[in-house]
Amino acid sequence: MSSKNTFMLDGVAIEFSEGDTIMDAALRSGSYIPHLCHNPEFRPHGSCRVCVVNINGRQVSSCTQPASAGLEVDNSSEDLVQERRNLLQMLFVEGNHVCPGCEKSGACQLQAVAYYTGMLSPQYTHFFPQRSVDASHPDTAIDFNRCILCELCVRASRDVDHKDVFSISGRGIGSHLVVNSPSGKLGDSAFAATDKAAHVCPVGAILPKHRGYEQPIGSRLYDRSPISIVGDVAAHESDDQGDTHGR
Repeated sequence: MSSKNTFMLDGVAIEFSEGDTIMDAALRSGSYIPHLCHNPEFRPHGSCRVCVVNINGRQVSSCTQPASAGLEVDNSSEDLVQERRNLLQMLFVEGNHVCPGCEKSGACQLQAVAYYTGMLSPQYTHFFPQRSVDASHPDTAIDFNRCILCELCVRASRDVDHKDVFSISGRGIGSHLVVNSPSGKLGDSAFAATDKAAHVCPVGAILPKHRGYEQPIGSRLYDRSPISIVGDVAAHESDDQGDTHGR
């Protein structure tokens, strides 16, 4: 392995290729960096900030930071892990995330990353926002209470489905997912259950209808192995297992 094409991640040499980000190279090597908004199928976004790492005392998003030779990357210091816990705690209280009552429990990235970082209970006051559930579409429902604004559905609908069904509106705490249709309802949009956007949500916000708890949505990946071992690819495959629509 040439030192010209490696950087150090927690003391381990990681090989990279031209154009790789730190996240790209780490995942390819089997080294896990916690993240929520990253998906290797889409351009990096850097919105969740969970994948932040330290390079020479400077914090950067590993999903957007280009890899370069000689970097010393800290991915596991206690200060960094605590910062990730704080971010996750805020995500949990900003929405209504009740894991035992969610169909995605066991296959939810938010839940899995929280376990991985040791975030077992929120430390902030719950917002208990009043957000609607859109069940207007014949095949798919959206529970806006669970949306973490990762924009994966936005990117999938725009870049893969070429429909622009979803977008983010508002600023700060008022930011929210919107459906681009005359009524603002999913059932009045061009969305289809076969769209890529129907299968990329890392939490339980976009779910197939007519199944509920009677038939598992995918499989409980993270009950068998931690997210650091399972990875994103398996998570996305799980969403399709048993899904009559597929991608």
